[in-house]
Amino acid sequence: MTKFDKKLLTGAAFAALLLPAIGAAQAQDAQQGGLLEEIIVTGVARSDGIKKLDASFSITTADAEAIAEQQPASTADLLKIVPGVWVESSSGTSGANIDVRGFPGGGDAPFITVQLDGSPLFPPPTLSFLENSTLFRLDDTVERVEVLRGGPSPIFSNGQPGATINFIQRKGKVDPEGSLKLTVGDEGLYRFDTYYQGALDKDLLFSVGGFYRTSDGIRDTEFPADRGGQVSGNITKVLENGEVTFYGRYTDDKNAFYTAIPLLSSNNGKTIKEFPGFDAGKGTFLGNELRNVVLEVTPGATPGTIRRDFADGRGVKAAVVGNTIDLTFGEWTVSNKMNYLKGQADTRGLFTGANPQTLGSFINGQITAANANAAVVAAAGRTATAGSASFANGGAAITDLNMQVITAGLWSVDKDIESFTDDIRFSREIFDGNTITIGAYFADYSSKDLWYLGNNVLMTATPNAKLINLTLNNGAKVTRNGFVGTSFFDVNASYNGQNIAAFIADEWALTDDLRIDIGGRVERQKVNATLENVSTMDLDGNPLTLANNATSVLNGSFRTLDYANTETSWTAGVNYYLTGDLSVFGRLNSGFKFPQFDNLRDGQDQMQKIDQQEVGLKTRTSDYAAYVTFFHNKFEGLPFQQFIINPDGSQTQLTRIGGSKAYGVEFELMVMPVENLNLALRGNYQKGEFKDFGPNSGNQVQRQPKIQFTFSPSYDVPMDWGKLRFFASYNYTGARWADVENAQRLPSFNTIDAGISADIGDDVTVMLSGTNLTDELGLTEGNARIIGGANTSGVFMGRPIFGRNVKMSVATKF
Repeated sequence: MTKFDKKLLTGAAFAALLLPAIGAAQAQDAQQGGLLEEIIVTGVARSDGIKKLDASFSITTADAEAIAEQQPASTADLLKIVPGVWVESSSGTSGANIDVRGFPGGGDAPFITVQLDGSPLFPPPTLSFLENSTLFRLDDTVERVEVLRGGPSPIFSNGQPGATINFIQRKGKVDPEGSLKLTVGDEGLYRFDTYYQGALDKDLLFSVGGFYRTSDGIRDTEFPADRGGQVSGNITKVLENGEVTFYGRYTDDKNAFYTAIPLLSSNNGKTIKEFPGFDAGKGTFLGNELRNVVLEVTPGATPGTIRRDFADGRGVKAAVVGNTIDLTFGEWTVSNKMNYLKGQADTRGLFTGANPQTLGSFINGQITAANANAAVVAAAGRTATAGSASFANGGAAITDLNMQVITAGLWSVDKDIESFTDDIRFSREIFDGNTITIGAYFADYSSKDLWYLGNNVLMTATPNAKLINLTLNNGAKVTRNGFVGTSFFDVNASYNGQNIAAFIADEWALTDDLRIDIGGRVERQKVNATLENVSTMDLDGNPLTLANNATSVLNGSFRTLDYANTETSWTAGVNYYLTGDLSVFGRLNSGFKFPQFDNLRDGQDQMQKIDQQEVGLKTRTSDYAAYVTFFHNKFEGLPFQQFIINPDGSQTQLTRIGGSKAYGVEFELMVMPVENLNLALRGNYQKGEFKDFGPNSGNQVQRQPKIQFTFSPSYDVPMDWGKLRFFASYNYTGARWADVENAQRLPSFNTIDAGISADIGDDVTVMLSGTNLTDELGLTEGNARIIGGANTSGVFMGRPIFGRNVKMSVATKF
């Protein structure tokens, strides 16, 4: 631990202890209304929820106003308000990497579940090329969000041991209310949001809304980077003994998917600079030449092809319907949450790998490889001694052998998904202060996948890259319209999974100040799948067309897989009020993670076991607040999977099994030293490392920083016509390692965001906000295709955060 680590940790603990001390010194009584009465429903057995200060677990909440002030660029981007959660949203609207509390996720978001009104949108938290946040789009129909970390979540819903993000929708109301909002941004963003809440009758309420948006993207893609929208609605019937709500949501949104770009590294990876000609904050290889492409996929003298539009990126086209039922029958309360989803979540992505090199170097490498292939030399009748390059579009010859070029893969993944979940609970107070809940969870889900990974192209190492053709002087054609390769990994699979769980939970308020809870769960998972086998072949039978000489081809034969397992999880917690507005809690839980479709396809059927312990304190008054949690977790049976680039340019799928452990502290602190001034600090310190992981044991868990925090001051200025609000955030991200070997350093960075909003009367709000105002170059990802050192003569591939971005919105309520 560095001196800075110690200072931050000490400061967080001191602040957490100081705030309640100040409150005691001022003899402030417990507040019974407003913020102190905030009710949460996530991670709670009973549908009526509990007060946030009563909860024996860590949970972060944000209402619609707080969400709007964050101006999140995506669902994942919003999660930066949650301490203990590490978010890499530099991929764009979709395809984020999200980790929690040092859990060794390694990519995507395997320990993050996104819920809508308490139901998981898709039961598996992550499949390859699909993490939960990709399926959800924020808009003004969201009333609030609750983010639970650890706690009792292993026994409820889909049993997520990591973080559960529950988005709660606005419902109808007797007094109608609505909003219209227009947002524009300097990246060419135009977005319209609306919602309306009303009543068809005094006991029949409805809400409807949605958004439409188009944007050129902060990174210049030469085509609309984000385009699409969403419509949502619900209707609620209020009964004498409860209420029943039905809802629906349809999303059709396409989003450019950004991957690594070339950068310069020095000082052992501690200093990062832009690659010549490449704006790290706004540049991307994507462009019109890499948009509509033809992929060779089946054998023949003229190989069979498919066409893909890579402007589609990584989006979602899906419909969701569901309902919530909360009723009381005598001494019993019954709660049921149902959700059905069906749609597509495809990926069209340019995946970089090898570092840039000169065109001359690339040609020499191809000559060496071709001359080492006896079949190529035999077909050509002689060896090659030179090569000629030209632009694929227009055919102009390229004579500058010092031109920087790079190869990257155009990966195509089709994913049709469908799921149904149902969570039913029966609760009853069995004696004064003690309530027991018994429940069951059912999930049926499927994914039909068609993958073509690889399809490498040769292109200029410039923004909006240009494709290059190359022919050797013995007649060997290295490229086809810029393609230097075809698919190296094909998948045609139909998966189906089914989970059935039963759980029991008991909550006991022994006194007004002391509350305990305990619960357990038993769950059985079944998975079956049909997968097409693959063969490797020369696609057209011509050795001189080098690009397709080693193609992975779906061969028409099939295999099946069947898997079943049963596991148990449990949790126990206690919450105690030291004073009327200060409580402390402790929590133990033991959870698990079943292997999912992709793990089983690759022969990884290991169960992941996760044990967690946490203690914390919570306090909130009108003048200050503190939520501080100390946590520890231990993993066993951790699978690790990665596609890596070999020295000869080919790619290999690497798998490992191991474990990890982590400990740390999360903090959310707020104080109002004077009227209208709010000072907030949130963040975490954590130390996560691998164990039982061969030579990587003791290495820091990849991607996640030991330290991250955000300091957010805000100041309100009352005016005769309304209110002005000034707000800002200083965001610090500590150093990390991009790989399990801890060989690719990602240096620390900081960003500054700021904005101003004006409430004009009760109905109009104007907001101007900017992110990364200093245009900081910060990295979220290194070279994900290389194990170990990825630096070649000071050049490496990494994915930076977005550059400076400014937005303005105008909203009117009615």
